[in-house]
Amino acid sequence: MEQDSLSAAAVVILTTADPAEKVRLSRDAAARWRSGELRKIGGVAPPARPQRPPHPVLMAPREVPKRKINQGSKGRIALLHALAHIELNAIDLAWDIIARFTGEALPNAFYDGWVQVGDEEAKHFDMLAKRLSELDAGYGDLPAHDGLWRAAEETAHDLLARLAIVPMVLEARGLDVTPAMIAKLDAVGDRESAAILQVIFDEEIGHVACGKHWFNFLCEQQGRSPQETWQKLVKRHFHGALKPPFNEPARSAAGIPADFYSGLEQGPEQA
Repeated sequence: MEQDSLSAAAVVILTTADPAEKVRLSRDAAARWRSGELRKIGGVAPPARPQRPPHPVLMAPREVPKRKINQGSKGRIALLHALAHIELNAIDLAWDIIARFTGEALPNAFYDGWVQVGDEEAKHFDMLAKRLSELDAGYGDLPAHDGLWRAAEETAHDLLARLAIVPMVLEARGLDVTPAMIAKLDAVGDRESAAILQVIFDEEIGHVACGKHWFNFLCEQQGRSPQETWQKLVKRHFHGALKPPFNEPARSAAGIPADFYSGLEQGPEQA
């Protein structure tokens, strides 16, 4: 394995099951890339799926028990645990896009952007894990759903599709729902958790913007309309509805205006 290759570092992260070690490796790889220690980009292919710890137990999304924030500490722990699970998957999604699409003749700035995303997702997971510990809980204590990697499998063949679905649908959804979660945590007096979610929200705008920027870049290279191409890819690859209400100011700050996604609220085309 090319030890000075960015894709090799990404594959090490993807094949590391322990969440704390995944965080450490992510932050280390980002620092090594920025310092120039990782000089090459490609050379190592990623696994089909990342390694996962034995806990949490993974279930179908509909089978995961739901708790509300106002149900005391158990409700807040359940929320933070669910968000930590999302962030752990987000770490792997960022490094997977780096390792999987190194043959696309992309500029170094593409990798700069996704390395930053991977670094920040690792920071987000670490913040949530530490907050869970402060609440006498930990990541893995509760079941979680296994639907998040489906988008990666669905788009493993096509960088344009990956950008369309992961940052521009899944992460954009986070921009819609996070402000309400922050407000609810504030309302029950959990300022510490609310502050963590505010950091995540602010940085996720940049993650969505990164996806939109490189989606536009590829569309321009291929002579495609970004809006028309994105809507077709969403209908083809996203198995669910785009659920309003949308956080239009945050989406716009990420480069996705309201008319870009209008008309998709009813979900994908029926087969």
